[in-house]
Amino acid sequence: MITGRITGTVVATVKDATMEGVPFLTVKLIVNGKETETVVAADHTRQAGYGDFVYLIPKKEASRIFRECPGPYDMSVVGFIDTYNEEL
Repeated sequence: MITGRITGTVVATVKDATMEGVPFLTVKLIVNGKETETVVAADHTRQAGYGDFVYLIPKKEASRIFRECPGPYDMSVVGFIDTYNEEL
């Protein structure tokens, strides 16, 4: 699993039909206690917001988390981190 911090939202005017109603978020990845690149992730929880620390699942497992309608997802938010003990 990958950890990251939510930095914003993405608005898509056109997307795959299986992705309708799924929010997309920009996430700053955290590697070895340092924020690195920014990625776009589908929000499986539908509750994540700006500044939240989250768990992410990459690659084909990201689409499998959406059991009812799997789509072409590359990164998905699947959980929250209550406290983060490293200084970023």
